Amino acid sequence: MPRDNKAPLIQKIAKQASITFKGSRSSSNGDSKGGTEKLNELISLVTSVRAADLKIAPRKNKPSSGAAGLHSPPVTYMHICETKVFSMGVFLLRTGASIPLHDHPGMNGMLKVLYGKVNVRCFDKLEDRLTMSSVLPSFDPPLAPLQMASVWRSVLRSATEYSESSGPCLLAPLRDNLHQIDAVEGPAAFLDILAPPYNPDDGRDCHYYRVLQTAAEEGTDAEGDQEQVGEKKDEEEEAWLLEIPQPEDFWCGGEPYPGPAVSM
Repeated sequence: MPRDNKAPLIQKIAKQASITFKGSRSSSNGDSKGGTEKLNELISLVTSVRAADLKIAPRKNKPSSGAAGLHSPPVTYMHICETKVFSMGVFLLRTGASIPLHDHPGMNGMLKVLYGKVNVRCFDKLEDRLTMSSVLPSFDPPLAPLQMASVWRSVLRSATEYSESSGPCLLAPLRDNLHQIDAVEGPAAFLDILAPPYNPDDGRDCHYYRVLQTAAEEGTDAEGDQEQVGEKKDEEEEAWLLEIPQPEDFWCGGEPYPGPAVSM
C-alpha cells in the first residue's frame, strides 16, 4: 500500500485499521494471504508509534488510591476516532490502577503501550455458560444458586508484560478475548484499537469477570518465575470465571486527546 509520508503516523494507523478490519467480524482477518498482509502492515505501524507521536507526555507517579486518588478516576480515556469498522483511543492508567477482567465479544483488537509498563492476562471461555446440573469444584466462599448461571469454564492463555519497546498485544474473537490490564511499577498509557467498536444494540457489550479459581501452579524457583518483557508463559491454566457487574472501585474518566487529528 502506498504511504503518505506527510500524514501523521496516527492517521496512517487509522487508515490501515480501516483497510485491515473492513468486513471482518468473526476472525482476526489473518485467515487469508491478503488478510495476513493487511494485519502485518497494521502491526508494523502500531509497533512504531510512541507517546510523542500523539503529543502525550508520561504522567507523574501518583497512586490511584488513597487520599491523592479518592476523587480521581484510576483510568482515563482519550477518544481519537470511531467508525463502523473500528474505534481508537488512548487509555491512561494511574500508578497501581487496573482495568478489570472484561471481554470483547465478536471483536478484534490491538493494545500498544506508549509509556510505562502493563501486565496483561488473557483468558478464553472454553464452553457455554454452566447450568445447575454442571459439575463444579467447591468454591470458597460457596456460590449462591443464582450465581451458578454466571460461571464460565475458561483457560488462562497468557500473562505478559508489555512496555514501550514491546510490540502490540493482539486479541481476536476466539483467542485472548478476555483480558485484565494492570499498571506495573508506575503510571502507564496504551493505544487501543477495537474492531468493530462496542455496540450493545449489535450484541457487543462489555462484561466483567472475577477469577474464582485456577488450577494449582507447579512450584518454580525465583529465577524461573521471572518473565521477560513481552514474553508469554508457555503453560495454559484452566480457570473458573464469575460474570459480575462493573466493579465499584473501577471507573473510567475522559480527557481531550492532544495529538494530531484523524480524519476518516
